[in-house]
Amino acid sequence: MTKYRALAVSTSYWKPNDNYLDRIAEALEGRILDGDFVVVSEKAIAIATGTIIDESAVKASVHSKFLAHFWMRTIWGWCLGYLCGFGLRLIQRLREYPLESGARHKQLALERAGLLQALLFGSEGGIDGSNLAFSYVSLPIKGADAYAQRIQRQIREVLGKTVCVVIADTDKTYRFRNFYITPRPNPMRGIHSFGGVFTYVLGRMLRLKRSSTPLAVAGCELSAGQALTITNIADRARGPGSGATVWDMASRFHVNVDSVSWEMLDCVVHKPLVIVRKVLHYT
Repeated sequence: MTKYRALAVSTSYWKPNDNYLDRIAEALEGRILDGDFVVVSEKAIAIATGTIIDESAVKASVHSKFLAHFWMRTIWGWCLGYLCGFGLRLIQRLREYPLESGARHKQLALERAGLLQALLFGSEGGIDGSNLAFSYVSLPIKGADAYAQRIQRQIREVLGKTVCVVIADTDKTYRFRNFYITPRPNPMRGIHSFGGVFTYVLGRMLRLKRSSTPLAVAGCELSAGQALTITNIADRARGPGSGATVWDMASRFHVNVDSVSWEMLDCVVHKPLVIVRKVLHYT
């Protein structure tokens, strides 16, 4: 078997309009070797490229208000939360799901990702508000393969190293033997995306092994299983940043979920990059 070692690379917070290619090269200089895997957070790329939306401008509908009030507070807070094995703190937060801002969030999810994604308790269709200021949320990037290729090329041209770049999202992929499923849209080839909330609940109820979802690979050939192994190692090394959920992020700064500022996020150590390296082979 192969053994890996991971190093999460700390950087300052990537803000909208930051040159993510330059930031990556600067952060990795002197740290990487030929053959390393470099796992890059999709959300960090989304923020730097301005793939974000201010939900305060979204107008909630009757349907999204129903989702925020009944579906989130009652179905998730009293039924699905227990079935999925959530902790008591998260279940209590679901029972107190914010009605106004929550309805706007659900409306955006309905418009951008559809009903089966909007029925999820968070990160609906890859839409996520953690590690973002005020009422902003990030959207999934389009063309993840092209982003991975640009990053791989930047590292080769600027740093002179040939590495394998993996872009990953913290949304989970569930494993059943050699079959991989995720509610997250547009994963890498070999991972099946369907079902939205049903896939999520099924994976959690059956306690299937789960890993962060690889979206694109550049610079090497990886099967879905191999890529999931790499992203899982990277996810453990990286940690949750400012918080695993928007509630954790707000609690960290002792403010409401829509009151976290860019300056607050600047104060947190961010780890958008993880270097994963093979270190030993056993027979």
